[in-house]
Amino acid sequence: MDTADLKKIWLEKYKIVPEQLKELKNINSAVTAFNANIDAVIKMSAQNLKKLIEELNLSLHDLQDIKQTKIYTPQDVVKGIFKCFTNGIAEEWITEDKDVYDWLNDNIGYDRLQIGGQGGIVANALATVGIKKVVAHTNSLPKLQAEQFVKKDNLLSFDENGNLAPAYSINRENDVALIHWIIEFDRGDVLLLEGKKFTSPKSNRFIATYDPLNLKLVIDKPFMDYVQKNKTEYVILSGFHALTSNNDGVKLIENIVPELKKWKENNKEAIFHLEIASTQDFEVRKAIVNLLVPLMDSIGINERETIDVLEAIGEEKLARLCKAKTTAENLFAAIVKIKEKLQVKRIQLHMFGLYITLQDTGFKISPEQNLKGMMTASTVAAAKAGTGTIDNLLFAHGYTVSDVGLIEASNLATSIGQDELDTKGIGRYIKWDLIVVPTILIEKPITLVGMGDTISSISLVAAR
Repeated sequence: MDTADLKKIWLEKYKIVPEQLKELKNINSAVTAFNANIDAVIKMSAQNLKKLIEELNLSLHDLQDIKQTKIYTPQDVVKGIFKCFTNGIAEEWITEDKDVYDWLNDNIGYDRLQIGGQGGIVANALATVGIKKVVAHTNSLPKLQAEQFVKKDNLLSFDENGNLAPAYSINRENDVALIHWIIEFDRGDVLLLEGKKFTSPKSNRFIATYDPLNLKLVIDKPFMDYVQKNKTEYVILSGFHALTSNNDGVKLIENIVPELKKWKENNKEAIFHLEIASTQDFEVRKAIVNLLVPLMDSIGINERETIDVLEAIGEEKLARLCKAKTTAENLFAAIVKIKEKLQVKRIQLHMFGLYITLQDTGFKISPEQNLKGMMTASTVAAAKAGTGTIDNLLFAHGYTVSDVGLIEASNLATSIGQDELDTKGIGRYIKWDLIVVPTILIEKPITLVGMGDTISSISLVAAR
């Protein structure tokens, strides 16, 4: 079947999305934890970068051969920006120094602020689609940070007295805003420095992060008490990826496990989902895989995170194959291996142009419900990419699915001997249900920040 015919089939399937969005208003409650912060986004020109270099008396020699990945001084911030600008790469460096934080506020600033952290992004998404009550964990919530939550009364957190209130209205005055400065630069911008010309080879970004509470997994007690005492339908977790062995990251994960077990005991009907973010520290990554994943009903991963998990479970050969050739066939082989080794009930992979879910037969969500949820997530994600927000949930409704998604779906169908998978979207593999959805892609996205978190969470809750 040619691509045009496949597009017509999927356009017809996607017609269910508006009805699925209405169904979300029947969900009583969801909680999100643990990380929420502010993303302060700013476009940095070569001219402004040069100004910072001169103000801090940095020489070209100071900016060469940069190996560090942590920020101790304002000069380090500029070194990180220069490194990423000149190489067209993305890096995130962390500071725990309040003086550097103040310098960033005064000298870098921002063009716009938005909610950051998987927990915060998911909370905004779930509240926007209409879940009756979304309770978000926040370990810091001064006015500036609270204002990044959507102004909806169904999105709640805890004030300074431990009382539940609309998150956007809270002002914990003694808290410090946790800010990730996302410093973006454009391909082709030219920096002239000491007679040398540096041209940015690729549009990318440098992130300077001040987030001491999330980096140490500081937990808000009123939130913990609430989850212990109240029923909920969905628990969506994330925020472990920033932990490090040097900051007792493994121990922090070990300490949270008994709490999560209590949550599960109190919420036996709830679906517990873990969004696996790319985790640099290998020991922390293994702790996430070995200690947290077994407690979950569902996990969400992208291409990079799939490779991370493979490495953590000792599947280096398959990880190298996926790195070398990031195709649906290879990534599917990867999630099959992950499912076999970790015995997680449901895995959802979101790759470029295609979502794949592999789950136990008899899971709480049927294959048909998964299919609807994944198409809804594709539509909402395309709205976010196309407009920068998800306020207009149906912005991309009626768009056709991507060619790349259809090609990947067809190749996967052929490789596993299920010729109807790319037209029906539902199949079986070994003893599991398999659901595949080619997705809507926006040619020139306004934003891709938090896209995976939005996809995984909406796929799950819209599967009804």
